[in-house]
Amino acid sequence: MTELIPTAYSELLTSPVFCIPLTLAAYLIGVKVYSLSGKNTFLQPVVSGIILVMLAISILDIPYERYFKGAEIIHFLLSTATVALAIPLYQNLHYIRATFRPLLLTLLMSGIIACFSAVAIAWLLGASAEIMLSLAPKSITTPFAMGVAESIGGYPPLTAGFVIFTGIVIAVCATPIFKWLKIDDPIIQGASMGMIGHGIATARALELSSKTGAFSALSMGLMGVYTSIFLPYIVRLLK
Repeated sequence: MTELIPTAYSELLTSPVFCIPLTLAAYLIGVKVYSLSGKNTFLQPVVSGIILVMLAISILDIPYERYFKGAEIIHFLLSTATVALAIPLYQNLHYIRATFRPLLLTLLMSGIIACFSAVAIAWLLGASAEIMLSLAPKSITTPFAMGVAESIGGYPPLTAGFVIFTGIVIAVCATPIFKWLKIDDPIIQGASMGMIGHGIATARALELSSKTGAFSALSMGLMGVYTSIFLPYIVRLLK
C-alpha cells in the first residue's frame, strides 16, 4: 500500500486535475500582482505566470513534458481563443482599410529585418546553422514558427523558446520605448507590437486600446502568413 502512494502522488501531479488549476492559479496571481503594482509593464501576468509555473514544476520535480500533457487543453483553448481577435478587427475595420497599403509595405520590410537581423547576430556570435534556422521565425506566433522551423531544418522546441522570449521582451519593453520615442499613434504601436511580438505582445496591445489591439492582431496574422510562405522558399534558395 505504501509503495502505491508515491506512484499515485506522481500521477496526480502530472494529471489535468493538478496541472490545469496550477496554470490558472499562476495566471490569476500574476493578474493580481500586475493590478497591485499599478500595471507595471515589467510585471505582465504572462511573465509572472510563466515564472510561477516554472518554480512550481521545479520544486515539485515535474518534467515539463508531463506538465504540458496535463495542461494540454489550455494550449488547445489558446488556439481557438485567437478567433476572438476578430472582434477588435471588425470594430476598427474602417481604420484598417484606410491604412492597409502602408501597413503591407511596413510588413514586407519588417519581416525581412526581423528574420535576418537575428540570424546575422547569431552568425556573428558563432551559432550553428541549426540554431540560426531555429531563430529565423522567432517573430511569428508559435504554431506558425514551429512549423516553419521544422520545414527549414531548425529545432521546433528551441524555436518555441525563442518565440516566447521575443514576445515577452516586446510586451515588457514596447510601452517604455513608445514613451521614450514619443510614439502615441495606436496604429503604429499596434502594428509594431504585432509584427515583432506576435500573440504575447498583442495581449499587451489590447490593454492599451481596442484600436492598438486590432492593428496588433492584424499584423500578427499577416506576419505569420508572410513568414510561413516566404522564409522556407528563401532558405531553399540560399542552400
